[in-house]
Amino acid sequence: MAQRAELRLEDLGATRALGRRLAAALRGGDVVALRGPLGSGKTELARALIRARAGAAVEVPSPSFTLVQDYALGGLVIRHIDLYRLQDAAELVELGLVAPEADEVWLVEWPERAEAVLPEDRLDVVLGQGSTPDARSARLIAGPRWTERLTALLRSAR
Repeated sequence: MAQRAELRLEDLGATRALGRRLAAALRGGDVVALRGPLGSGKTELARALIRARAGAAVEVPSPSFTLVQDYALGGLVIRHIDLYRLQDAAELVELGLVAPEADEVWLVEWPERAEAVLPEDRLDVVLGQGSTPDARSARLIAGPRWTERLTALLRSAR
């Protein structure tokens, strides 16, 4: 059974802080599915996570046109994947994206475009608009791989 949690992200700094906490929790083979409408903060969360993992303010462009942007960081390859332009889940397989390797982490924006081929055991982060323009809500849904880590991540958010 999936573990669920709700977070209020009061501003952009809180969204970035969530990205940093997620970066610290990553393990090889993980999939983090970033969900939400356009402008909900998916790419900003991914940028914060990648920069935290890099330990520097590296350039993190949106992979909207390249579909996949890879970052070799700290013994892991973070694959930032944007599926917005995907027409069919089979295209993911055509790109060579079947499942993350043991040394890979997938950050997937617009995962609903390839739901059928993504592993069920993942962390879903569903972002939505909060009460102010910069505020967001984040619903976290953790598969078994993430259950203990989600508990630790929530403790660190306090």
